[in-house]
Amino acid sequence: MKNLKSIYVFPLLALLFVACSNDDNAPVPVIEEEVITTLTATLVPNGSGTTITLQSRDLDGKDGPNAPVIDVSGNLAANTTYTGSFEILNETESPAEDITEEIKEKDEEHQFFFQATNTIASFTYSDADGNGNPIGLSFTLTTGSAGSGTITITLRHEPNKTANGVKDGDITNAGGETDIQASFSVTVQ
Repeated sequence: MKNLKSIYVFPLLALLFVACSNDDNAPVPVIEEEVITTLTATLVPNGSGTTITLQSRDLDGKDGPNAPVIDVSGNLAANTTYTGSFEILNETESPAEDITEEIKEKDEEHQFFFQATNTIASFTYSDADGNGNPIGLSFTLTTGSAGSGTITITLRHEPNKTANGVKDGDITNAGGETDIQASFSVTVQ
């Protein structure tokens, strides 16, 4: 009887040791995506003219049922260069959280992309991250002749900044996740 108990106890103990092994694999931390409700681009003309703002405000977040409210404060002047900058906010918090600061701190993980239809504008990056790759928090926008079209602004998280064309602002090979994207109907006159 004693031998019979030993036959059952030893395999049970061995199973217990295997089941309780110390696994030093730390859990992978979950990095939550920034909540961005408001993107405001401010365009200041070099020389004289009117400052223009492009704003997308989506207070229920990008997954909420309501579409963002898009506002363009005026028309762009033809054949003009504007100095551009962004304010990015999370207005679900009170006071609103300034996501712009987080993008500055994690500049190697972010890049803005600009697209314009009908050749109404071209864009140039005015800032770079620690590796010399573009960010886009500051930029220049240069308008062409009079016309109308759409300007689309996209902020990507963890894009492949070394992929073909990405340094020049081509979003095609950028990869990464879109933090926010907004399209603005604009008139150049």
